[in-house]
Amino acid sequence: MKPFYETTIINTGGRDGSVYSPDNIFNLDVAKPAALGGDVTTASNPEQLFAAGYSACFNSALELQLEKDQVEFESSEVIATVALYPDKEDKGVKLGVKLEVSIEGVEHAVALEYAHKAHNYCPYSKAMRGNIEVELFVN
Repeated sequence: MKPFYETTIINTGGRDGSVYSPDNIFNLDVAKPAALGGDVTTASNPEQLFAAGYSACFNSALELQLEKDQVEFESSEVIATVALYPDKEDKGVKLGVKLEVSIEGVEHAVALEYAHKAHNYCPYSKAMRGNIEVELFVN
């Protein structure tokens, strides 16, 4: 199957290194967060990068569903909180995500309906389903 879009990001140095695209348009330093024993720094970390991608993708899916059904709204916001939890099965770590969705200009019931539609449509949500716990909250 031919993809609609693909991108490549390269990492060197793991959590204490960098991530960059081959064309160098995307280039960030990454560092282990202080909570995991790293130094206090302005570098990003994998959980922040994942939260950024998931929130942007989910909000795009949300607005697409609203626009497809011609629902008038003022604005939307998705806050993704990504956490690391202990994994009892293998004594390692696992991801968990909390998504907080706000849609200005619609009633709560409509916001709830479209948050669930977006959750069924979003490629990140599809990838997470059955793999990690994703909590969905609608404000």
